[in-house]
Amino acid sequence: MKIPILSGTRVAVVTAPEDSVVLRPPPPAETVDEIGAALRDAVRFPLAGEPLEAFVAPGGTATIVVDHHSLPVPSAQVDPRQEALFAVVDELERVGIPSQRQTLLVAGGLERRAGRRERERLGTPELARRFHGRVETHDVEDPALIEIGTIEGIPLTVNRLLLETDLVVTLTAAETVLHGGPSALLAAGGPVALREAGAQSLLEASAARGWDLAVVFERALSERVPLLGISLVLDHPRLGGALRGFPHDRGVAERLVRSPLATAFRALPSPARRQVLRSMPIELKVIAAYAGPPSVAHAEALLRAVEARSVQLEGKLDAICIGIGPTSVHLPRETANPLLAAYLGLGIVMRLWRDDFPVVDGGTAILVHDFNRRFGHATQRPYRPFFAGRWTEEDAVRDSDALAAYRGGRSAHPILPFADWDACAPALERLGAVLVAGCRDATAARRLGFVPTHGVGAALDMARGRAGRAPRIGFVLSPPYFPLQVRNPQPAAKVPDTLEGG
Repeated sequence: MKIPILSGTRVAVVTAPEDSVVLRPPPPAETVDEIGAALRDAVRFPLAGEPLEAFVAPGGTATIVVDHHSLPVPSAQVDPRQEALFAVVDELERVGIPSQRQTLLVAGGLERRAGRRERERLGTPELARRFHGRVETHDVEDPALIEIGTIEGIPLTVNRLLLETDLVVTLTAAETVLHGGPSALLAAGGPVALREAGAQSLLEASAARGWDLAVVFERALSERVPLLGISLVLDHPRLGGALRGFPHDRGVAERLVRSPLATAFRALPSPARRQVLRSMPIELKVIAAYAGPPSVAHAEALLRAVEARSVQLEGKLDAICIGIGPTSVHLPRETANPLLAAYLGLGIVMRLWRDDFPVVDGGTAILVHDFNRRFGHATQRPYRPFFAGRWTEEDAVRDSDALAAYRGGRSAHPILPFADWDACAPALERLGAVLVAGCRDATAARRLGFVPTHGVGAALDMARGRAGRAPRIGFVLSPPYFPLQVRNPQPAAKVPDTLEGG
């Protein structure tokens, strides 16, 4: 069985065992026709609490909190959150808050602060013409942050724009327990709480310290200012052009393996391949919209998203092979350095599970990536000293130049690499080995404790040797990535060759 797996800008054609489990996202779900109408219904009939009108006094002020659109991967050229933001601004004007008295706060947490280009992409061109309020980018190192409480000695600080207003509205997508909803409020706070915001699974609140922190933060803030959360359920990114239907359509994957265009693509130089992938049309749509207290709306939306986008996995795998795309998770989208590639595979994909971890204890993860040490000019500045082992986290928080680069919007926060690496820990604690297939920088792989291999075939042989028998191997071909719902196998159940959602 030959399957195509994305490795950076390359496509590796892998000969997989016939009993392999090819994990494919479900087909596109039914989506809403008009985002604005769905959002207006949501704020007028929230899941809990009062509708929008009850919070508003004519002539009052409102702060709209949005987070970085870093998830899902890949990004779409036209993001439905742009139209949703326009609808929120319009609805606030309808109930008596003109756009001149609205503030848009971009809460990116520890990621690089959004610059002018990123802020312009938050809304539609029509919104840019009509919006006359303030647009601010949150700074986690702002000395003017105000403390609103503590939890277990962790100070909860907040941007003053969330206190000096008559209403706070969060507008986010329900991607994980750490992205969107009350976590957007946490991302508008200080670095200490953000650094503690971890999770074993990105889809289960019960083992997510970050969710607990965000909910406590929401409650503390709600005692000072009215809060309304709006959470969107996004469908999977849909690839267009020659990749239309990939990866949920098995036939498309089979045609890609045999296509002469795929062979020609593999022969292109790396910059040309990257340009082709960037020009590939991607569509992103909304399945539903919910409103209410941020944690309530987000929890309901996340459950709906998992239901619509997840794949059922009957029983655990002995090994999992993950294709790593050409860009990083964080914004701006750039070539992923080895730590960011590991974060995508282990910190994101390997934490998108419910009910149970998808790989047996001591199993193997295979990351398909070259692991070349390429660091985005300036924007990935903190990753260089981290990767070289010259920095500790204490050094990072004391580095005035690195902090100045973050505050100036030129680089990520200096502790972000440490947070990314800690996000890999839940997977690393369960796995016995991480193999890097197609690794071109063995030193980089070993620096992170991984095993470099020449290709996917060699990595699969090593996985078989580690299992001591014919292993059950799962393949995640490429982004878009999706949730896995892991179930215990029934006694007489037969495991299908390919698991497809739906």
